[in-house]
Amino acid sequence: MKRRVIECVPNFSEGRNRDTIHALANAVREVAGVRLVDMSADPDHHRTVLTFLGEPEAVAEAAFRCAHAAIQRIDLRQHRGVHPRIGAVDVMPFIPLRGVSMTECAELARQVGYRIAGQLEVPVYFYEQSALPGKPSDLPTLRRGGFEKWVGQMLTGSRAPDAGPNTLHPTAGAVIVGARGPLIAFNINLNTARVEVAQAIARTIRQERAHTPELRGVRALGLLLESRGVAQVSLNLTQPDQSPLWWVFEYVRTLAAREGVEVLETELIGVAPAAAVAGAAARYLRNQALDEERILELWLDTEWNP
Repeated sequence: MKRRVIECVPNFSEGRNRDTIHALANAVREVAGVRLVDMSADPDHHRTVLTFLGEPEAVAEAAFRCAHAAIQRIDLRQHRGVHPRIGAVDVMPFIPLRGVSMTECAELARQVGYRIAGQLEVPVYFYEQSALPGKPSDLPTLRRGGFEKWVGQMLTGSRAPDAGPNTLHPTAGAVIVGARGPLIAFNINLNTARVEVAQAIARTIRQERAHTPELRGVRALGLLLESRGVAQVSLNLTQPDQSPLWWVFEYVRTLAAREGVEVLETELIGVAPAAAVAGAAARYLRNQALDEERILELWLDTEWNP
């Protein structure tokens, strides 16, 4: 019988303090049955993203423990980064991978959210598949205004949290918890410091996604990475089966070229579905028969009789 597996990808508002980053990772590692598969930290975003997998109950425990560590250690009053955020644990999505339905995953996310609100005294919003009836479900709406706009104010009406206090935690803000399908967090760095180029590209993506099927699930921001002196188009492909990785890359590269700018490098944050990586490889190797079934390691996780 195959194990039931879910994924959790919490985003923390800390990308510079190595002790805090390691404390977050260690809070996950100390839970039996959970595997930390990626840790991505960026000083300009001032953000760390952990990716861990395991049985639902173990992942839920690891999620709570790393949230606890973040709320103890991170002070948003001292935090400045280019990525939008409203909390020390800014967003905590749970993703069903094997043997777990989206409905089950959404309920587990709510359980973790209520535990964070009750035990850590931090307001919690539920999003995507965990959103409560009649409440906003998309991440940009829930995050809008950020920590600075809402700290010290009463959270009422459309801003009322789904659980916990009706004011932001004075140092940790709020936590957005939910369940969703897999997405690809993908950054494209340009060989220019002209942030207006990246911002224009992101704006075009937002304007065109209603009319272009491949952009329907793509979220985009244009940012400046001061430590590297480069502009970045920061992307979330929320429907990777509809938005081929190679297609989005080529779209951004074409828009950049019109401004006389080239792609310097790309960054994958966390992990990506094998089909997306295989699709990009097939495109650039000009081998349309190349798919995830040609990736050797995937066969090691299948049941077979030699």
